Amino acid sequence: MTTLPGISDIQAAAARLSGLAVETPLIESPELNERYGGRILFKPETLQRTGSFKIRGAYNKLSSLTEEERSRGVVAFSSGNHAQGVAASAAMFGVKAVIAMPADAPALKVGNVRKMGAEVVPFDRYKDDRMTIVRPYVEKGMVLVPPFDDPAIIAGQGTIGLELMKQAKTLGVSLDAVVIPCGGGGLSSGISVAVKDASPRTAVWAVEPENFDDTRRSLAKGERVSNQPGHTSICDALLTAEPGAITFEINRRNLAGAIAVSDKAAAQAMRDAMAYLKLVVEPGGCVALAALSSGEIDLAGKCVVVVLSGGNVDFGTYAKIIAAV
Repeated sequence: MTTLPGISDIQAAAARLSGLAVETPLIESPELNERYGGRILFKPETLQRTGSFKIRGAYNKLSSLTEEERSRGVVAFSSGNHAQGVAASAAMFGVKAVIAMPADAPALKVGNVRKMGAEVVPFDRYKDDRMTIVRPYVEKGMVLVPPFDDPAIIAGQGTIGLELMKQAKTLGVSLDAVVIPCGGGGLSSGISVAVKDASPRTAVWAVEPENFDDTRRSLAKGERVSNQPGHTSICDALLTAEPGAITFEINRRNLAGAIAVSDKAAAQAMRDAMAYLKLVVEPGGCVALAALSSGEIDLAGKCVVVVLSGGNVDFGTYAKIIAAV
């Protein structure tokens, strides 16, 4: 097992990201507080550079490489948000980036990656093995930048946890829970390390789309399990096959549990984010807000942070989703 990233790794990542990553605020809505009977604070990584949290981990990973390694270029696979984080980070370092992206990835995300100067290699997310697609580039010497199962990636995402705990302290509140969208587990594992270091009593919850609840089922079984094929979801950013080895080990230790939410619930959460927070949030970025209606988290009289992980969705798709609720 690779050494698990700890709080010192997250603090080092925060130093590297200082002045580069946006310190997104904690915001709240009186209407949503009243609805849920507690104080709900939102961490909008929709306002982050590239429109999601992913640049935190990607930049930290590239920062950890030697100049010689970076000179060989980087390669990654992603449905879009990690792709944009890697492409933006590679551009900052002036290195070549190749990104394998599903052929059905949102056109907005694909277009953004190309605008940042990265080469896009399309693949079939339901038939092709992602590692098979990127292996030729790795064999040529390019450095693989994984989407979640990497200590430097996890540490970069963990900087969100450092920020939100500091911001909560400034507000004079003690957090009862932090609720986080979950795909492969890089975001939830990284944040959980920072949150538990500052406040061991704070419960950390991961939230996944229905039928892509591999972390929830893995926690129940005590070992990693994969999602069954044949399912789809509007939450394109969270459609991973199984939890990472490193991320699951951290999440197994730190999470209070994981919750699965329906596409309908995610769409309603998108509508609520627009109505009450004035934020455009993509489906996968909104699942943690959707989980508040699940009844699985005790909210009455509690103070809870909800992470909104990304807002990369084109207007047509966004309007279609929220109109259907």
